[in-house]
Amino acid sequence: MLAFLTYFFFYPALGLLLSSIQTQDSRGIIGRPFTLAHYARLINVELYARVLWTTLRISIITSALATVLAYPVALVMVKSRPMATRIITLIVIAPLIVSVVVRGYGWQLVLQNGPKGMLNWILMTLHVVDAPISVLYTEVAVVIGSLHVFFPMMVLPLASALGKIDPNLEDAARMLGAPWWRVFLRVTLPLSMPGFVAGFTLVFSLTAGSFVIPAILGGASAVMLGNLIEQQIFVVYDWPFGAAIAVVLVGLVLAVNGVSMWLLEGRRLRRPD
Repeated sequence: MLAFLTYFFFYPALGLLLSSIQTQDSRGIIGRPFTLAHYARLINVELYARVLWTTLRISIITSALATVLAYPVALVMVKSRPMATRIITLIVIAPLIVSVVVRGYGWQLVLQNGPKGMLNWILMTLHVVDAPISVLYTEVAVVIGSLHVFFPMMVLPLASALGKIDPNLEDAARMLGAPWWRVFLRVTLPLSMPGFVAGFTLVFSLTAGSFVIPAILGGASAVMLGNLIEQQIFVVYDWPFGAAIAVVLVGLVLAVNGVSMWLLEGRRLRRPD
């Protein structure tokens, strides 16, 4: 097992880290001297810094929206009869059967700018808007596509956590006169925090590292770190800078996972025996 991890994880990660601090000459040869200029370039150059903040913003918004939308679905899954639970679960995971590329192009047709786009056609038919709106190739389109692709990753951990809550605790709160929203905030939500943290971490990590959805739905207006890495490696052929961006992306995801584990561990330690 250790040999497997060393060969397939630690060795590539070390190579990526080493490439990110090397220099590349005019002939494309990578080597010494070592430098941190690539990391400084990502932060100091406005274009690249904007991509970093766009990635953070889209990942946080997508994760937050997924949380808000997933809680009702997960609650219905847990509270329903077994047959209804199986049907809802099937509906939630069914999109995972379809390729992300296919779903991306499907949303491209729905969000297409102009009167031929399905969304614009519906809005104009219902007289919600008088003229077509521009959604495709914006951050909004990337959030919508990412939310559709990664939504199951939030629902399933939440449903698992909610299913482990003793229903007698919620019943006791209701018997003491607590309204439904107070029962949710004071009983259900705190007890489902492990599922919330796991789901939020999954959605954030997958969205931050996403490449296909931003490429199809974002265009040049919503470039994310994954697209920037692809550009630097395969278009510009600036491997050290692309490696530095990848290291920053991995570090960002690991930091979010570390904070999540710290929150869960702190909550476990504060729980009374």
